[in-house]
Amino acid sequence: MAERLENLSIHPETPGSGSANSDLLSHVLSQIRLTGDGIVPMTVASGVALPLVADAGHICLVTEGAVRVEGDEGLPVVVAAGDLLLLPHSDGGIRLLAVEASATAVLCRFRFDPTSLRGMVAGLPPYIHVGRAEGASWLDGFLHFMMIEASDVQPGAGLMISRLIDLAVIRTLRTWIQRGQSSGWLGGLSDERIARTLRAIHEAPGQRWSIEALAGIAGMSRSSFCERFAALVGRSPLRYQNEWRLTLARDLLTQRQARIGKIGLRVGYESEAAFSRAYKAFFGHSPRGEYKDQGRSEPI
Repeated sequence: MAERLENLSIHPETPGSGSANSDLLSHVLSQIRLTGDGIVPMTVASGVALPLVADAGHICLVTEGAVRVEGDEGLPVVVAAGDLLLLPHSDGGIRLLAVEASATAVLCRFRFDPTSLRGMVAGLPPYIHVGRAEGASWLDGFLHFMMIEASDVQPGAGLMISRLIDLAVIRTLRTWIQRGQSSGWLGGLSDERIARTLRAIHEAPGQRWSIEALAGIAGMSRSSFCERFAALVGRSPLRYQNEWRLTLARDLLTQRQARIGKIGLRVGYESEAAFSRAYKAFFGHSPRGEYKDQGRSEPI
């Protein structure tokens, strides 16, 4: 049965929430699914790197001493005791080195599920650093429960660990957004007006939005809206809409038994040819390449 267009996205129920940016964060994160697979307390000597797993994301909670972030192009970052560092990507080339006599940390590993929206995951920064003062209201509580689960294995511990890591990632992203320094879809959440337009694009991927319509949702003039959107999100509104459609399409290609043309129509393209051209321009290969990567042919 063909799926209705409005069901392409998950719309979490958030009673009493009138904030467009909080709703959109829930909306996106409901589709960026992850599984936590370990909480490991450890102590390493000065100059020794914490053991990061190549195919996993990490959360590092430093409890004693400090570690230095190396491998990033920015300025050196020192993660002190009580700080949290989120490393969303597994291939960032970042190392965490103890910089005092020793450093003690709790290292949490997680992996994004293959069905997650890869374009949204790719939009996350290389790392997010949350200082002790900034995260005082929630970091200590997370550390307390993580240490309990790491040291006292009980039935259901695997699920508890996964949920705790999931919550820590979400809370860290919320903190990052509140700073107003993020970019991409995260950057748009820092402005209530731009967040409203992002939510509209996400909830109606097949609608042919015009700049005028989106500016109206934002309550801004056309020129001011385009300038503000590009400054926060890093791309024009219509380009963002196109990338969101294609990201959804790739997700559908890898998850559902549907023909390429039908998927293209669902996300708003008028023909299979137009969809295939846009898909190849964005991902570097045709939609059929998704089926070849999985060793299967296009559904009949």
